[in-house]
Amino acid sequence: MAFHQRDKRAVKKIIFVTGTDTGVGKTVLTALLLAHLRGQGRDALGMKPFCSGARDDARLLHSLQKGCLTMDEVNPFYFDKPVTFAAAPKRASFRDVLARIRALAGRCEVLLIEGAGGLLAPLGDDYTARDLIAALPCKTIIVSRNRLGTINHTLLTVEALQNVTTEEFVVILMGVRKPDISASGNLKMLRQRLASGAVFSIPHLGFRAATARAVKKNAIFLKKELARLL
Repeated sequence: MAFHQRDKRAVKKIIFVTGTDTGVGKTVLTALLLAHLRGQGRDALGMKPFCSGARDDARLLHSLQKGCLTMDEVNPFYFDKPVTFAAAPKRASFRDVLARIRALAGRCEVLLIEGAGGLLAPLGDDYTARDLIAALPCKTIIVSRNRLGTINHTLLTVEALQNVTTEEFVVILMGVRKPDISASGNLKMLRQRLASGAVFSIPHLGFRAATARAVKKNAIFLKKELARLL
C-alpha cells in the first residue's frame, strides 16, 4: 500500500517496537524501556494500539504510566476474540490508527509504540506495522528470540523494513528460558550481517518478567543496556 508519505506534525520522537513474530518479547521490552525512560525523568508514554483475545499487554503498559493515559488511549483497538486484526468484525482504518498515534506523540517527549505480531502481520484490510512505520518519523526496534532460526527471521524482517524506510533501527535478541546451542553465537552472527544497525541482547528475565513489579526492578538492573539501545 502507498502510505509512505511522512508527516512530522505534532511528533517529537517515536520508537516503534516490532518483532519477528508474536510472543518474542515485545511487551517486556517496551515495558522496560518505558520504565527506564520514566525513571530517568523523561516525559515518556507508551501505547499498544492493537490487542486481541486478552488485554494483559496493554494493562502492563497502562500500570507503568501512573494514570497519565486511560486504558483506551493505551490500547484504542481491542478485539475480544483471539483473531488476526484483519479478520476482526470492526476493523480500524489506517488513518484512524495514525491519528491516535499522533495525538499521543504530541503530548510527550518520547512515545513508545508496541506493535502486534510480526512486522508484516495484517492489522487491517490493507496495512501492516511496516506501513505504520513508513508513515511515521520513528526509530524502529526489532525484537527477536535468541534461539535457532532467529538469524533467518531477523534478517528477513530487517530486509522488509529497509524496503520502506531509511530511519535508524536496532535489533534486540531476547533470551529464552531454555537456550539452545545457537544462542551463544546468534548475537555475533547478526552483528556481522547487520552493519547498518545495532544489535543488542537482553537475558531471560524469568516467567514473571511481564509484571509491573518485575519490570521496574529489571529496568534498574538493566539501565546501562537500555540506555545504550535507546
